[in-house]
Amino acid sequence: MMRTVGWVLFLGFWTGIAAFLHYTLPQKDIVYVNGTEIIREDFSGWNRMFYASADSGNADNPQNRDLRLINTTRANGKVMVYRNEDTGFGWPPYFKYSSSNLQAEAQGAVSNQAEPSWYLVTHYGWRAEVLSIYPNMISLKPIESPDVGKPLPWMNIIILTSLAALISALWVRWRRFRARRLDPALDGLQDQFEAASDAVAKRRSRLRRWFNS
Repeated sequence: MMRTVGWVLFLGFWTGIAAFLHYTLPQKDIVYVNGTEIIREDFSGWNRMFYASADSGNADNPQNRDLRLINTTRANGKVMVYRNEDTGFGWPPYFKYSSSNLQAEAQGAVSNQAEPSWYLVTHYGWRAEVLSIYPNMISLKPIESPDVGKPLPWMNIIILTSLAALISALWVRWRRFRARRLDPALDGLQDQFEAASDAVAKRRSRLRRWFNS
């Protein structure tokens, strides 16, 4: 039972880490822009954690505020809606302050299915209709066609490699610390416990013999 609980906690922990990284790290999409809009969004629900703060210089209303949206269609024909919010010095650390400029770029990039103008979008986050959340667009770069393909995600490779190296280094140090300090200490405690148990058993044996005599 305890082994099962341990595996559940282990898998849950690493699943949470993987989800956090997938949400935070930059992703690329190839799209054409259908249009832009601004909606009044209510942030009273628990999905508030998936939205950035208000634009730099504006008051952040925790209940509701205007939300810029950019409507697009991917190269595979699927519709994707992005939000366009500043991140500032908050998390994730994209230091984005140009949401107004990006909205103007998106408005000028609008095309249609008959004559699409293709763009490479950089974003982070997820699109979930049930939760009413949108990925946050970071940049919009024109490309010739979808055949150009997505560039190799060097930043993600560097971050994930560095993270794996850090985890590996911490794991090695933990094993060394455990072998040098914890295991001898635990062995000593176990020896003391066994010695105390033997002493108690001997005393009980003597008491039994005394009562039986």
